Amino acid sequence: MLIAGFPAGAWGTNCYLVAPAAGAECVIIDPGHQAAEGVEEALRKHRLKPVAVVLTHGHIDHVASVVPVCGAHGVPAWIHPEDRYMMSDPEKALGRSIGMPLMGELTVGEPDDVFELTDGAKLELAGLELSVAHAPGHTRGSVTFQMPETADIPSVFFSGDLLFAGSIGRTDLPGGSMDDMLASVARVCLPLDDSTVVLSGHGPQTTIGQERATNAYLRRVAAGQGATDAPRRGM
Repeated sequence: MLIAGFPAGAWGTNCYLVAPAAGAECVIIDPGHQAAEGVEEALRKHRLKPVAVVLTHGHIDHVASVVPVCGAHGVPAWIHPEDRYMMSDPEKALGRSIGMPLMGELTVGEPDDVFELTDGAKLELAGLELSVAHAPGHTRGSVTFQMPETADIPSVFFSGDLLFAGSIGRTDLPGGSMDDMLASVARVCLPLDDSTVVLSGHGPQTTIGQERATNAYLRRVAAGQGATDAPRRGM
């Protein structure tokens, strides 16, 4: 298994390239703001051939490079239908204008081919299996991707902006909901094995066991308690 990740752009959004091995086909997860150059560098370094782009949600810091990356390699993008509009209308997704200088750097719109993700789907791409879980809270169409445990590696969980090391995603943007966020954490995160490796949309990797022991939000959810203050991580 090969996972090459790097933080990209103004928001330091983690973009991941996932493949069975070097020299194989790969899936690209969340090519966000200014990620295209890093994607091409990783493809060359590891001799990878992309077959698809998959998106944890539609915020511009996660999708800004979808059009150039998909266009350069003739591959489709996958996104949940409730977040699809954000690719063409990022300002509506933020509830404000993000400013002409930044917008001038972005290629807004959809790639030629877009497929929609559904809860419980299993994507078979590049010799990989990605299980999709709808996880609203940060946005209405947020999803996570999980790869199964094998004899050699633990399960890997691409959490997007649902779960971070020590925190959870913000809920104060249009489509966000703390009630939905906590319900998603309870439904999607808590059942995972402690050994599950968490690769999130921002910040360092962690494990479910580490978060179960130290993340105040997971501990509150596990104890059946609520949370009142939304953290401000991610866009």
